This record gives sequence, structure tokens and C-alpha cells, in this order.
Amino acid sequence: MTTKYMNPYLAGFFLGLVLLATIFITGRGLGASGGIKSIVVAAVDGVAPAHAEQSQFYSTYVGPGKDNPLKAWLVFELAGVLVGAFVSGLTADRLRIQTESGPRVSPRVRWTFALLGGALFGIGAQYARGCTSGAALSGMAVLSTAGFVAMLAIFGAGYAFAFFARKLWI
Repeated sequence: MTTKYMNPYLAGFFLGLVLLATIFITGRGLGASGGIKSIVVAAVDGVAPAHAEQSQFYSTYVGPGKDNPLKAWLVFELAGVLVGAFVSGLTADRLRIQTESGPRVSPRVRWTFALLGGALFGIGAQYARGCTSGAALSGMAVLSTAGFVAMLAIFGAGYAFAFFARKLWI
């Protein structure tokens, strides 16, 4: 397979430009966990509106006189990320369903670890009040100490966990 990927330094530079433009245009940085939270809140409100209005957490987002959570700008950011990823895969001829894994791991184990890691990271993002893009990248862009601490914690934890998961890949 001779797939070409963008130079990671150039991609990082473009990400910085997108972050700068986002701060300039919207007055806010990037973030994904807030958009997912808005989708979950809208889903709970759609399925059980009485529960959502009585819940201490959900009632801050739904109820009389409050905008629909799906109108949050982060929801539109997530939609743009999904559409952009689809267009990128389509134009680079990489649009196919496949599971990449190391020689010692089955696709089922790979998906189990991916779902478990995603769930843990999502829970952590809610406790930390932000994800990698929101807390770390956007925080660092405005020289927030918390942004630097978040980035060190995220990459430090990933590096530490890689020691235990490395046998799945090498």
C-alpha cells in the first residue's frame, strides 16, 4: 500500500492556524467533548424529558426558555470534523472499512481496547471539564497553566500506558 499522509509538522501547523482562526472568529477555542455532551443531553431530553428537567445535571441545559442543546456550536464543529474526515478519506482513496492491528492482536481485541479507551477518555474529559483539543490545545494557545498541565497529563498517561499495551503491537 503506497498511501501518502500529510507531513505531521505541516498538519500541526495547519491545526494551529485553524485554532487561531477559531479563537479569532468565535472567541472560543476548539473542543469536542462539549459537543458530545450536547448530543447526549438532547438524546436524554428526547427520550425522557421529565427526567432531564428534574436532573440536576441535565436541567442546566434543557427546559423552558433554554435553547436546544443541538444548537451549540461544538455540535456543528463535530459535524464538520466528520464531514471533513469523510472528504479527506474519499479524496485520498482511503475510504474503506478495515481494522488495523498489530500481529498479536485480533480485530475484536483491538475494538475492545478502542471502545474501552474511548469511554475512559470521555469520562476523564467530563471530570477535567475538557478534552485534548479543548483543555489542552486551546488552553495552551492562550498560555493557560491548566492547558499545559492537561497536555502533560494526557501525553504522560498515554506514554505510561503504552508500556503495558506495547506487546499488543510489537
